[in-house]
Amino acid sequence: MDRIMIAGATSGCGKTTVSIGIMAAMASVGKKVAPFKVGPDYIDPQFHGFVTGRESTNLDSFLLDENSVMQMLFEGSQGSDISVIEGVMGLYDGLGVKSCIGSSAHVSKIAKCPVVLVLDGKGVSASIAAQVMGYAGFDPGVDVRGVIINRVSGERHYSILKEAIECHTGVKCLGYLPKTEEVALGSRHLGLIPAGEVKELSEKIDRLSQLVKSHIDIEGLIKIANGACTLDQPSDPAKDLLDYAKGLRLGVAMDKGFNFYYGANIRLFRKMGFEIEYFSPISDKSLPNDIDGLYIGGGFPEVFAKEIEKNSEMRSRMRKSLESGMFAYAECGGLMYLTEKVTGLDGSESEMVGFFPAKAAMTRRLQRFGYVEFECEGITGRTRAHEFHRSYVELKEDIVTAYNVFKKRESGEGDSWSCGFCKKNVMAGYAHVHFYSNMDFARMIADRIMGSRI
Repeated sequence: MDRIMIAGATSGCGKTTVSIGIMAAMASVGKKVAPFKVGPDYIDPQFHGFVTGRESTNLDSFLLDENSVMQMLFEGSQGSDISVIEGVMGLYDGLGVKSCIGSSAHVSKIAKCPVVLVLDGKGVSASIAAQVMGYAGFDPGVDVRGVIINRVSGERHYSILKEAIECHTGVKCLGYLPKTEEVALGSRHLGLIPAGEVKELSEKIDRLSQLVKSHIDIEGLIKIANGACTLDQPSDPAKDLLDYAKGLRLGVAMDKGFNFYYGANIRLFRKMGFEIEYFSPISDKSLPNDIDGLYIGGGFPEVFAKEIEKNSEMRSRMRKSLESGMFAYAECGGLMYLTEKVTGLDGSESEMVGFFPAKAAMTRRLQRFGYVEFECEGITGRTRAHEFHRSYVELKEDIVTAYNVFKKRESGEGDSWSCGFCKKNVMAGYAHVHFYSNMDFARMIADRIMGSRI
């Protein structure tokens, strides 16, 4: 399996722009590129999918054990010529300062993957060699094979940086991207603006691809990827659930307001035998016909709250179906959608489904952020998840809690709290769950749907 990781020295160094550009450039010369993203992010993979025409897969070494990380890599690489893995944050940034779990470095070691480091070249010359030396030598198990420099002022600046790096470290420079705003990707409160909302995205990607082909050694990257060692086939954690839900139809909310899903979760449901029916809470007037349950993922319902409010037919039919006993599992934005109202930062209120006796409100600061584990009724052991939200939900009356959540810290101390709600056959919470962290969670969803078919 030809593979390469594009990892950043720090957050904000341009690794996403560089990664997307490399994927686009490789695809433009006929390579079948399999895209991957280290960590729990949903938005970067949307750009990967846009430029490669293939679903991007998350590789997260906190949410998943090593075998499952490898299973994700093998599944996502099928039918491809080369796998390009975009890192997360800085190369060694993970669960804590003593543990590399969750970091790009950790995933590179699990996947035995060569790493190309992206650095910010703005305002630096020979000192960049010290950075490269530090990153390349910090962990001998991380195979840093090359460097790409972002935000370089010109060819002369690059030649200085290249000479410093190669003279003092022996690490090869594979090119650079010049400073330019024409390929910049906008952002908002949870990171980049999703690919589906970026105006003239095709034109931006075409320009980025041209810049990469002009300034970065694509053949050199392909050669590094081609030199990656052979991997052993992992065992499929889903093998005991094959066809477990055969004959069941699952409605999955998917539109510009609801699109935060791990592709592996949807693939798992298909392996289990679910027939997936996508629908739009924003534009569709009714739920898909003959579905047995619902999966409502996260996204940005607060951004499209007025459009959701206008679709009173869908909100009414959704509420009636849930009150009648249909099973639904909802995460984060999906939880907000099932409340009575969402209040924006400007104080405006928008009507939601009204199933849960609660209101959601946006805030300017993060309410929860980071990895968690939780326990819930009907599931063996703990399930791992990620939280990242700037809203909170305020109940109007008591309701059964869905999860007991735990957040560990390196000091040995930690926090715990209750999260989410259960009402009738609906379970919803803020945690974004990767089902491969605990297959019993996916089994529970199937069992609940089987037991509540209406």
